Amino acid sequence: MARILTISLNPALDLAVRLPQLALGHVNRTESTRLDAAGKGVNVARVLVALGHDVVVSGFLGAANDAPFVRAFADLGVTDSFLRVPGETRINAKVAEHDGRITDINGPGLQVGVEEVGQLLDILESRASDLNHRLDAVVIAGSLPPGVTANDLAMLIECLQRHGLPVWVDTSGPALQRAIETRPTAVKPNEQELAQWAGESLDSESARLRAARRLHAEGVDEALISAGGEGVLWVSRRGAWLATPPIMTVVSTVGAGDTLVAGMLHGVLEGLAPERALQLATALSAESVRHVGVGDPAAADFDDLQQQTHVRRLDDTAGERP
Repeated sequence: MARILTISLNPALDLAVRLPQLALGHVNRTESTRLDAAGKGVNVARVLVALGHDVVVSGFLGAANDAPFVRAFADLGVTDSFLRVPGETRINAKVAEHDGRITDINGPGLQVGVEEVGQLLDILESRASDLNHRLDAVVIAGSLPPGVTANDLAMLIECLQRHGLPVWVDTSGPALQRAIETRPTAVKPNEQELAQWAGESLDSESARLRAARRLHAEGVDEALISAGGEGVLWVSRRGAWLATPPIMTVVSTVGAGDTLVAGMLHGVLEGLAPERALQLATALSAESVRHVGVGDPAAADFDDLQQQTHVRRLDDTAGERP
């Protein structure tokens, strides 16, 4: 299995709340609550560990409340390479109702200074140049905290690329726009994020395919587009592929995109056939929406979910396998 570094520049403690219906301005009684050390890169790490990979986690953590992360990293068996900065890691509340509606209340994150960005860059340089523990890939996932700019993100990506590392990026807004300019190995926008980048509405399969091909043509090797129940679109040197997930009862979509990224990276690194890689990742992402948390490849019915995930090729291009 591979050795992978995941980077969460703006992690969070996720407070997941489930209740029948949210009544604004009134006292609400919850059915369940759960507090997890999270952040998109941490979520990706959870899935990669479950798939058998050796994972290093990094980014910025608040020194004042890092204990839940320390426990989580020990339980997962990942290597903790986070930089501690003064203050507290943010707490994000996610309220799930019986009708499937989810309300996110997200904090802005830690204030990070120029010096701390430089310190993290030194940590990543050290990890990337360690030939005794050679990395196979890097995933940078999530939003940017206050004080970290899109140009800072580009600098991190370019640092890792200089070491010959494949860099997968899952972010949004100006950070995504700037990341694409560095030509990372992969990006995973959703259809709204892709539309913002493309400058046009992407309300059809053909429009999404056109934008994904443009993204690939501009230097992104793996253009991976998530469109919820409409499926997952993947454009790469292997051609263009579309996976349609099984119909699921949605409890929470939090972690579905992170699961998709981890599943696809797993398939590419393991050299799976394109249709097999996309089928596995899409089914695993679908598995995640029926509960709080990321997808579970050990779920009793995961083989059935993969069989219910339909993958088709959208072109005739002869392509290589991962």
